[in-house]
Amino acid sequence: MQTVQFLLQHCGLPRLEGRMLLEFVLQKPREWLLAHDTDPLTPEIASKFLTLAAQRRQGVPMAHLIGWREFMGHRFEVTASVLIPRPETELLVEVALASLAGLSAPAVLDMGTGSGIVAISLALARTDARVTATDLSVEALSVAQRNAQALNAHIQWWQGSWFEALPPEGKFQVIVSNPPYIAAHDEHLQQGDLRFEPSQALTDGADGLSALEKIISGAGLRLLQGGSLWLEHGYDQAEAVSGMLIAAGFANVQTHADLANLPRVTGGVWA
Repeated sequence: MQTVQFLLQHCGLPRLEGRMLLEFVLQKPREWLLAHDTDPLTPEIASKFLTLAAQRRQGVPMAHLIGWREFMGHRFEVTASVLIPRPETELLVEVALASLAGLSAPAVLDMGTGSGIVAISLALARTDARVTATDLSVEALSVAQRNAQALNAHIQWWQGSWFEALPPEGKFQVIVSNPPYIAAHDEHLQQGDLRFEPSQALTDGADGLSALEKIISGAGLRLLQGGSLWLEHGYDQAEAVSGMLIAAGFANVQTHADLANLPRVTGGVWA
């Protein structure tokens, strides 16, 4: 009969990934695995683990296999209908929170919310904020709503394309978005986890700038005076996004670098 130790040594995965899959299959924490690494496992458990390990070796994302990914200290449900949360997106939340400093009960809009990580993280960090989130995908909104319920975050949800999803009235102090910004011809779409994520959340089907341009051109009508717009974008798009913001009438346009020191979030103030 196979043991925890044997499976981890022979599953063909990095130990961390193997351990995470075993934790998921056994529904036991890491401490239990460490204390019971020589315990025999049932054939059913071993079979389920080896099936998941084989899927992982074929490239299926860990987040899809175990159903969640951590973001800013919270566990978010992840399905194939939403993007997998990535550490660089934490920068978008941090920049937005800095823009909200000193504001009382601010109105915040997250567009293309996906699994809801940005909207929910903002709502949890600023419990006085009135957070609204939109997405074109009904499936994505369902995931986001479940995440909000699990984390006790209060969000107003709207389904639809960008600003068209919103009711006619309502303006915001801060608008944020992590839109599809990968160009349709980018080879990265055929690599790694991106192969398993929803294409409409990754690429605009064109040059990677059309969704960013649409958000920038429509944001002025939805921002209060002095409000700000912040956008996550590709490492090579900061100059283009800055130019679009300036052309649209935004002031104090600036770009922030992520942990890899790549330009990742650009925004400005609506004057």
